[in-house]
Amino acid sequence: MRLFAFALREYDELGYLEGYAGEQGFEFGWTSEYPSEENLGLARGYDAISCITNPMDAARLDALHDLGARWIATRSIGYDHIDVAHARSIGMRVAHSAYPPEGVANYAIMLMMMAARKMKLIERTDDAQDFGLHGKIGLDISQATVGVVGTGRIGATVVRHLSGFGCKILACDPYPSEEVGRLATYVSLDELLASSDIVTLHAPGLPENHHMIDAAAFARMRRGAILVNAARGSLVDTAALVDAVETGQLGGAALDTIENESDLYYLDRSRDVLPNRDRAVLKGLPNVIVTPHMAFYTEEDVRNMVRSSTGALLAFSRGEDSPFEVK
Repeated sequence: MRLFAFALREYDELGYLEGYAGEQGFEFGWTSEYPSEENLGLARGYDAISCITNPMDAARLDALHDLGARWIATRSIGYDHIDVAHARSIGMRVAHSAYPPEGVANYAIMLMMMAARKMKLIERTDDAQDFGLHGKIGLDISQATVGVVGTGRIGATVVRHLSGFGCKILACDPYPSEEVGRLATYVSLDELLASSDIVTLHAPGLPENHHMIDAAAFARMRRGAILVNAARGSLVDTAALVDAVETGQLGGAALDTIENESDLYYLDRSRDVLPNRDRAVLKGLPNVIVTPHMAFYTEEDVRNMVRSSTGALLAFSRGEDSPFEVK
């Protein structure tokens, strides 16, 4: 197998890929640049492509296929940025990665605690030497009802770890888990929204989940509730979110992912005027925390992302199945 990696980070991913290549005996080339019309030619002669959460639409897949690529894997759990149907239609097998759920789960819990205790406002006023308490009273999650939407590996870990705080936990998932059911009460999404002080999202970014939290959903939530999203930006209607915050229906939000974030993360855009007004509005709100889609970012998770996605490509090159193939 000859692998070409796009958007590979020299300061972390490269070392893991070099080590794995030494173990498994495959060749690879790489660039830190995201794939574009100008640089796709770098992958000429490589049969395997590794990418991250950058768009891989039909045109890019066709171009890579013409250059010799037959397999593509994303170094992320989510794969909605790849046109999987088109890849299949041209004979390209697609894979994603896997990593332990604790990193994202614990980050989500950190976000909900920061939002519940109004840390963004506290830090802002502390910088201005305003040490007063007015408007800064918080919510102790041990006394809260937390609704967990989606109880796959990450959502189930959130439930398990939250159980140690002593809070009441509600859960919603089309496929209830017996393990989760011992720690949380499964209810409908409507009941979860109406009964929760904090709602945390851990559902996949599937078309049927697009804007699952919209204006109607915000209207069903408890007034002053908090929304946490460390899953997929497409789950939340951003315009409806801003309206809910501005009217006070939503008491706050903590978001590690938002809509239309492609080509922003994980780049240094500090000198650019960003074409993303939603992010600017959200960042300006004192009770909304926005972080740059980095809940996954731990040493263990990054190592597993590289190894699992690359392992899937190796399996494809041998004509074998992989548990990480997108079916």
